Amino acid sequence: MKLLIIEDEKLTSEDLAETVLQIDPKITIVGILSSVKEAICWFNENESPDVIMSDIQLGDGLSFEIFKVVNCTVPVIFCTAFDMYAINAFKANGIDYILKPFTVQSIAEALTKYSTFKQNFTKDNTSFETIIDLFTKQRQPKSGSILVYHKDKITPIKLESIALFYIGYEITHLITFDNKSYSISKSLEELESITNSQFYRVNRQYLVNRKSIKEASTYFARKLSLTLTIPYKETVTVSKEKVTAFLLWLSES
Repeated sequence: MKLLIIEDEKLTSEDLAETVLQIDPKITIVGILSSVKEAICWFNENESPDVIMSDIQLGDGLSFEIFKVVNCTVPVIFCTAFDMYAINAFKANGIDYILKPFTVQSIAEALTKYSTFKQNFTKDNTSFETIIDLFTKQRQPKSGSILVYHKDKITPIKLESIALFYIGYEITHLITFDNKSYSISKSLEELESITNSQFYRVNRQYLVNRKSIKEASTYFARKLSLTLTIPYKETVTVSKEKVTAFLLWLSES
């Protein structure tokens, strides 16, 4: 199997390559690319690999732009920190969608899924469009509740009633739309993996519900400042490296 990695974080790409080879030493990694531009040039000069593992947010744009430009029918396993791109990923030859931080198990399962699809593709002449459609239908938005511990009681708080999560004094808190606040034991990274695309991690400190955003304004250092629909004294900003992706997410409301 020839595998191509597209990832702009050097340590992550090295870790991914090491994990892949740990799972199957017979896999050949044909390249590690770090940008949309570099990937487009690579595809124009090289034969397509068997499978691609790609981040979505690269330094010079979204990896989806690559597959709009090059004629690529190779299946893609997307590895990203953001759940918001799931449907677009499957429309771009995606056969799996792994949320960071990835594990040996999640990578192994994705590679196994590729091998299964490869066999079915050869045997049944199934199109990638059929595979994409299958996964688009199978992947349902995550929903449910967060358990909070308050006054010796355990209370489930529905995700839809939560306006935002934030870190304060190294403790994770949530605030509901009726302005109730609770501390919880989960990290924002864990919450990203269990909340649905209704939530967005605007910076290291905040994970916000789309319905809690009244408007966004320009802020210094190319950031955005959010005005919320709930009373909240602190300034919530969107970090500059996330502005483009945030606006795309916000436009999908």
